[in-house]
Amino acid sequence: MTTSKRAAELIAELEAQANPANVAGMARYGIVTDRARGVPIPALRAMAKRTGRDHRIATELWATGIHEARILASMVAEPANMTAAQMDRWVRDFDSWDVCDQVCLNLFRHSPFACAKATRWAGAKPEFVRRAAFALMAGLAAGRNQIRDAQFGGFLKLIAEAADDDRNMVKKAVNWALRQIGKRNPRLLREAMAVAVRMERTESRPARWIAKDALRELRKSTAGA
Repeated sequence: MTTSKRAAELIAELEAQANPANVAGMARYGIVTDRARGVPIPALRAMAKRTGRDHRIATELWATGIHEARILASMVAEPANMTAAQMDRWVRDFDSWDVCDQVCLNLFRHSPFACAKATRWAGAKPEFVRRAAFALMAGLAAGRNQIRDAQFGGFLKLIAEAADDDRNMVKKAVNWALRQIGKRNPRLLREAMAVAVRMERTESRPARWIAKDALRELRKSTAGA
């Protein structure tokens, strides 16, 4: 792929802001840093604001494989131009939880394919593809959108099915999705709590951990209702 002038300028700016001390700090939080430059999120957001939405530039940035370039790509990509196939390609490239979550929140949740992809990826075997499913559910639940409660009810079933997955990156995302769906409205709060209570009574250690942590937060929502 030929890199446009603007994409090349952004890559050069990332390289100029490289900070090895920040890279070391990222590693302590479990972020994969093999191709990281240590450029903080606020700096990436400033770059995205100056650039504006441009899907070609986003695709070029993603192709570099640079950690921060991929996060920046999620900020400048155009959701309406993100095809289902491109979403599948990008999700297979995820190798770190922060890239996964940033792409899901900045970009994927605004796609018309978001609900379908969350449902499909929930049953995937690769750790970060499955994490993306539940990060996407959490992002959808937090957003101001017209998604019906029935769709989130379907997500709760997928959450219950995935609760046995003891992989840390999946387990934490399942927990996140459960909590966020429960906070969307009173009806979903009741449904999410019922799912969590059932999970808490199982023999599955990851399911009990997810349920206990989620119920701690969801019960606070009930008290404040």
